[in-house]
Amino acid sequence: MAKVLVPLVDGFEEVEAVTAVDLLRRAGVKVITAGIGTTNPVGSHGMALEADVTLEEAARAEYDAIVLPGGPGTPRLLESEILTKMIRHHAERGKLLAAICAAPTVLASLGLLEGRNATCFPAKEEKMAGAKLSHEPVVVDGHFVTSRGAGTAVPFALKVAEHLVGAETAEKVSRSIIYT
Repeated sequence: MAKVLVPLVDGFEEVEAVTAVDLLRRAGVKVITAGIGTTNPVGSHGMALEADVTLEEAARAEYDAIVLPGGPGTPRLLESEILTKMIRHHAERGKLLAAICAAPTVLASLGLLEGRNATCFPAKEEKMAGAKLSHEPVVVDGHFVTSRGAGTAVPFALKVAEHLVGAETAEKVSRSIIYT
């Protein structure tokens, strides 16, 4: 069973986080939410979630992918030395790294999108130095999946599911929610 880490920090974008967690779990993926600085992170629109574990606890395990929701709290993701180390570890091993909205800027800030096709929330494009920017809703380049924002959360999560459990399972999830 594929295993995914979704780190959550105060100010995360609720639609992006919840959609990814929900659709990946429907696809049979084991998803672990990890709070950074709190076990009850509060989203950018006031929705509080109870994280499965703290990031410190999550860091003891291995994951097949890390999925980064965006939102105004995104800069706090870069402040976590534990998380940035985990992201670099995944990149070095060619494991899936997925980021939506403002979160692709985290990958760009770490130099991981240099020369890669990527997308992000339009207002954050200036922070995507080195990336080849696209305006597509979801962009895949190797083991990186990026997406533009809350409105693209479903195709983003389905693309992540496709990478982890295959196109057939992702399509079944898509049909089950009447997306396609």
